Amino acid sequence: MTTGVDPAGPASRCHVRPASAEDAGALAAVAAATFALACPPDTEPASVEAFVAEHLTEERFREYVADPARAVLVAEQAGAVVGYAMLVHGEPYDADVRAVVRHRPTTELSKIYVLPEGHGSGVARALLAAAVDAAREVGAAGMWLGTNQANRRAHRFYEKSGFVQVGTKRFLVGNRWEDDFVYELRL
Repeated sequence: MTTGVDPAGPASRCHVRPASAEDAGALAAVAAATFALACPPDTEPASVEAFVAEHLTEERFREYVADPARAVLVAEQAGAVVGYAMLVHGEPYDADVRAVVRHRPTTELSKIYVLPEGHGSGVARALLAAAVDAAREVGAAGMWLGTNQANRRAHRFYEKSGFVQVGTKRFLVGNRWEDDFVYELRL
């Protein structure tokens, strides 16, 4: 699964592939560097650190890569991991999401993050295209995601990519509940 994105020349070439256990350290490093970017600015740094320490460690990424209900994709530029996406196939775990998602079977786009230096380079678009392909390969009729209501950059990206806002849900970061919009894409 190679996606060549070249909006600004050879330096921006992007290669997207399925992650392996050997990628776990690089994935954890990208996750640690990018998770806070999706949180509201007033999120406590300690809450972000706790979330990363619980869910985005090298050990957890090894588990995610090995989980047959997930797909983890890696984006590379010049041989370095610059982003990743994680999909969770199957019925949504969240009751609020189950109530609003219309296209089943479905896949959650659980995470899609790109290092700041890759923003605007086409890496996120390449990751999303590969994620959509991976969801279709397992027979999903739709893809959904949750993104913080304050993350306007993400809203624009998903809406330009064909996602439609279908509802809301809550997301726990540390001891604070965040409010997310739920977006869905018909595949």
